[in-house]
Amino acid sequence: MTSDAPERGRLKVFLGYAAGVGKTYQMLSEAHDLKRRGIDVLIGYFEPHARKETIALAEGLETVPRKTIEYRGSWFEEMDTEAILRRQPEVAVVDEFPHTNVPGSPRLKRWEDVDLLLVAGIDVLTTMNVQHLESLNDQIWHSTGVRVRETIPDWVLKQADEVVMVDLTPRALLNRLERGVVYAPERARQALDNFFKESTLVALRELAMRQAAYAVEARRPDDEDVAPAAATGSGAQAAEHLLLVITPDPSSAALIRRGRRVADYLRADCLAVYVSKGKDFADLPADEQESLQRHLNFARGLRIETRILEGTDVAEAIVSFARLHDVTQIFVTREKSSALRSWFASAFVQRIVNLARDMQVTVVADRSTRKA
Repeated sequence: MTSDAPERGRLKVFLGYAAGVGKTYQMLSEAHDLKRRGIDVLIGYFEPHARKETIALAEGLETVPRKTIEYRGSWFEEMDTEAILRRQPEVAVVDEFPHTNVPGSPRLKRWEDVDLLLVAGIDVLTTMNVQHLESLNDQIWHSTGVRVRETIPDWVLKQADEVVMVDLTPRALLNRLERGVVYAPERARQALDNFFKESTLVALRELAMRQAAYAVEARRPDDEDVAPAAATGSGAQAAEHLLLVITPDPSSAALIRRGRRVADYLRADCLAVYVSKGKDFADLPADEQESLQRHLNFARGLRIETRILEGTDVAEAIVSFARLHDVTQIFVTREKSSALRSWFASAFVQRIVNLARDMQVTVVADRSTRKA
């Protein structure tokens, strides 16, 4: 039986570590190369940022006009995904993959628009910086002092067929910034005083390199991964299974990001649990119930399976569940809301460590007191 559905399009991501490294320029250069080879390619969305060289490179490529959306008395321009679908090119060029669409758009995020194009069989070239990965959000914040608000789930990038790092040394990027190539003079001065410090750029560049290397490693054939186990005659390679212990505390957001990233690197299963002492979280005040639901939904959004357990002995319930599901690593946080609460949290973590001696227990640092 044959299906009329088109084969899913291929996604190629040009990954950088900061604005101005040349992601869009390289993407448009590839689009021109495709056009010269007779491939039907068009620009679905392009953000020029007043960069003359990049704007000149967009010339000669068919561009789908943007659609305008009214929001609170102002008009905004967004990618016209439906127009691209009607046009049905072989390849669509879509700038700024993590972009959040203006309220009133059919979809919340541009990566969701891109997914529609891929489902329709259209190949997509797109751009993003490494700091927009959700699992790196806390790491970026604590290393740069900047909280990135527009993020994409790691699994979205993981589904890309190809990830290409567009590299430029931090010193060369700063030179471009000082010459006004990246931003207008006033904005360039602000950037140099904030995000565009050489130490920050060095750290971001290293993260981008690691992410690009991981993307290559993740695409290695499965038989390469299991070869060591086969050589020992032990059969399949032992799998890692991670368990994240969620609470209403704000520190759970960092725990979820950390757990998701570790699970991706280990190619491990990942579960998140909350232990309730009563049905329907009746033991929690309303604000903590809301916070807990937010964390559980956040975990689900990162494709982490969530479970609600019931029990009066929280540590025992967690470890029993972990053993039942062959968990190898447990991730917890130690809350620091007050001296007394911190003492109870420490005792709770120590009890999990004592009960789960056959598992690795990781205490994720609570840095939620730092201002975003």
